[in-house]
Amino acid sequence: MVTGAMLDRLQSLSDRFAEIEGLLARPEIATDPARLQELAKERASLEDVVGLYERYESVARQLEDARAILEAGDDDDLRALAHEEVASLESQRDALEDRMRLALLPKDRNDEKDVIVEIRAGTGGEEAALFVADLYRMYSRYAQGHGWKIEIMDANRTGIGGIKEIVLMVRGAGAYSRLKHESGTHRVQRVPTTESSGRIHTSAATVAVLPEAEEVDVEIRPEDIQTDIFHASGHGGQNVQKVATAVRITHKPTGIVATCQDESSQHKNREKAMAVLRARVLAREVERRQRETTEARRAQVGSGDRSERVRTYNFPERRVTDHRVRLTLHNLDAVLDGDVEALIEALIQREQEMNLEAVEA
Repeated sequence: MVTGAMLDRLQSLSDRFAEIEGLLARPEIATDPARLQELAKERASLEDVVGLYERYESVARQLEDARAILEAGDDDDLRALAHEEVASLESQRDALEDRMRLALLPKDRNDEKDVIVEIRAGTGGEEAALFVADLYRMYSRYAQGHGWKIEIMDANRTGIGGIKEIVLMVRGAGAYSRLKHESGTHRVQRVPTTESSGRIHTSAATVAVLPEAEEVDVEIRPEDIQTDIFHASGHGGQNVQKVATAVRITHKPTGIVATCQDESSQHKNREKAMAVLRARVLAREVERRQRETTEARRAQVGSGDRSERVRTYNFPERRVTDHRVRLTLHNLDAVLDGDVEALIEALIQREQEMNLEAVEA
């Protein structure tokens, strides 16, 4: 149920929306690009919630009229129609109330940002590296399904198809909002191809999802970084770089390091490495601030140990279980092929419910 305080806030947002539309119509605003962009961005942030509020008010007025007919009418047919109308409008009102409550929740300022996804092998040796390759393929397919663009920032591959570590840039609308809950330790249970006895092994990989940091989000001074240039690694043969193009950038105040060797151009590798470095420095700063407000906050990824896990992929039973929402799916092949929408939706719903509890507490 929508409270009086919530309705007051909605009315205030509606008034601000109308005020912005008036400002956007002024000639002096049209000639001020910075102010125009600022107001347009604020208007866009309010449009959905104000639209819901306007529909809610319309339904509320119709509901009041229908109830008046139901109470005052003496025509049985008219009363029957009014009774059906009341039931329909009450259902619409309740649905709009739920949507408005969610729309009023504090927004994550990073939700619309592009993301950097880091996947690393944890416990399990070569089997863990093969699992990293599976997760890379899973997220790549999921991104393709959303029309997002993926760039490999850095990768450390093994000789038999595994990946010890891979860093991806995922560009697309709402990428962080959809992928941010993937952070944590992912565990796999299966029989390795090298296991002759058919014994099931448990391995792990860690996933970190970082919002891309813009230069205005975090300040990295030129004197605070050390840049090293080296030859890109490879498996030998003609693919080995003859010219040093790989770039390693170290942020001296924090010790954070970002490496990129995927491009043949040193300039492009440096750009990618700086993007990763900014995201990691921002994530470190955000974590520091959160630690100041709550000592109970757990690390985003964990140690990569098998016992710490957010999700388990069980090959013998062809199932996937997300332990945070206690959801088990029996379509492992489809999930590894990028069909993770059900898991992501369940995690988003969990986040919304937790936010509602915090706001309403």
